[in-house]
Amino acid sequence: MLKKTYAKNIALVSLLTITILACKQEKKDTIKTSENTGLTTAKNQPLIVNKIDSTQFPKSIKYEGFIKNAVRWKDNSGDNIVITTETGYHINKKFKHESDDSSDAELFGYHFIISGNEAKQTWRIYDYISDCPVDIVASFVKNTFKITDLDKNGTAEIWLMYKTVCHGDVSPCDMKIIMYEGNQKYAMRGENKVQVGVDDNGKKQSLGGEYKFDKNFKKAPKVFKKFAEDLWNKNIIENWDN
Repeated sequence: MLKKTYAKNIALVSLLTITILACKQEKKDTIKTSENTGLTTAKNQPLIVNKIDSTQFPKSIKYEGFIKNAVRWKDNSGDNIVITTETGYHINKKFKHESDDSSDAELFGYHFIISGNEAKQTWRIYDYISDCPVDIVASFVKNTFKITDLDKNGTAEIWLMYKTVCHGDVSPCDMKIIMYEGNQKYAMRGENKVQVGVDDNGKKQSLGGEYKFDKNFKKAPKVFKKFAEDLWNKNIIENWDN
């Protein structure tokens, strides 16, 4: 009888141990899923950002273009969804076109607060190139979409970086970083940098690379400005794969 009781106790302890380990593993996998998005989350903050797709959107969400990024998280603002989209080359009839060879390209960023099955849009970013007969760029810079809580106040910062230009040569693109914390918008505007040749001494010559902070960024915490400058400098050189 004693042996049977002992065996039962051992089995219960083993089962409990397996259950605890499974729970720990499940928790670890949830965090790992957030890390796999490539997004930045602040240290020691309960900011878990998950990738989603259009099948997981509330029906009230409306957007234009093709989805590039879609994420969801909770912070002091509530239950958040951010979507970034691009149209690529297309013809939009709302623009005037001087030539049959001209086309347009647009990009969008949307932020929603979710309550139940309803989505309230709190802001939208929109930029475009229209009536362009040569090469168009209107696209988000690859791997620059970030969600952070750098000032650790429990409200996430949303970082969007993109380029726009209509050109038929090797010249800089207009480049912008737009960041939102809640409803507060911060903007960094300038140009990327392209190499245009070498001088007589073999030194590389380039154009572009300058930027300016808007007034909100100028008054922003240093941690915001440093993050923006690092993001800019990391992506300042033209990469035709972006």
